[in-house]
Amino acid sequence: MTTKSTVKIAKKIEVPTVMKAAVMNKPFDIEIQEISVPQVHDDEVLVKVMAVGVCGSDIHYYEHGKIGRYVVEKPIILGHECAGIVAKVGENVTKVKVGDRVAIEPGITCGRCEYCKEGRYNLCPDVQFLATPPVNGAFVQYIKHREDFLFPIPDELSFEEAALVEPFSVGIHAAKRSNLKPGSTAAIMGMGPVGLTAIAAVKAFGAANIIVTDLENNRLEAAKKLGATHVINVLEQDPNEEILKITNGKGVDVAFETAGNPKALQSALKAVKRGGKMAIVGLPPQDEIGLNVPLIADNELDIFGIFRYSNTYPQGIEFLQGQNIELKSLITDRFMLEETKEAMERARLNKKASLKVMVYPNGMIKE
Repeated sequence: MTTKSTVKIAKKIEVPTVMKAAVMNKPFDIEIQEISVPQVHDDEVLVKVMAVGVCGSDIHYYEHGKIGRYVVEKPIILGHECAGIVAKVGENVTKVKVGDRVAIEPGITCGRCEYCKEGRYNLCPDVQFLATPPVNGAFVQYIKHREDFLFPIPDELSFEEAALVEPFSVGIHAAKRSNLKPGSTAAIMGMGPVGLTAIAAVKAFGAANIIVTDLENNRLEAAKKLGATHVINVLEQDPNEEILKITNGKGVDVAFETAGNPKALQSALKAVKRGGKMAIVGLPPQDEIGLNVPLIADNELDIFGIFRYSNTYPQGIEFLQGQNIELKSLITDRFMLEETKEAMERARLNKKASLKVMVYPNGMIKE
């Protein structure tokens, strides 16, 4: 089990014609199948997948077969937090070469619509996002991807950390959208993997005080390791009372709701100071939640919706390379591709002990 890879990558990689894939036939039914290795087009790259993180959305599809309007209607391959080694390149590919170690940004956009042209390509209506029906994901040994959504990673960055650039990007995007300033005080509600990586993001943007809330002590301990300055267990303390104490009755500059919990959302709103900001990252199970509109208007609060991310991968890789960010400490469970169902069950049922579950389609790398 590795944290950093020092493996020498061969410049020529033998690519098989068939590969193993973890296919979800229906909720709770994942089967290892042999399928054809995909053929790349001129602007595409074949990547040998080395590490894939299990995301909350993977678990949701595994349990319920849908997330909002995205419904699993036929067998699908899950997994979108991924990194690997370039195994083959199309004729027009110039950005990467065989043997390069890369992080994979999972959403391929059209590049032509108004949102793509504005740089907000996360809003592209034609995005093809890995493991979002009907698009297959990364619980496979090889995956093809367009070259402009691949990002070389330095040798000192492990494949696991490179895979975690994906959830890390959500926090980076939220910090950018809310214009988080150096020296700010931030509150993050919910210490799932996205909330935990958001700590690293706001720290990288210069937040001076980082207050976090959750109901699991193991997640709060992990938050401290990542840079949280204050932790609040919501089962033991009133989060808003504690936040007011910490901020001398003022409230925080920016609050991030990452839990997808209605109470956490309302708590985040109350935690914001006059003229402050709230970023909504987590998605609650219901579409509509009551919010205190006079509070929002009287205090001129800015509310930002956060949908995935855009233009964050280079910055995420730079942060992980140049700052002391211990994202690898989040990895608590490791499974081979053949154990993908067990990995999903661990992530689904072991929330008290598991933080980030990682799957290795081509075996674990040893230093």
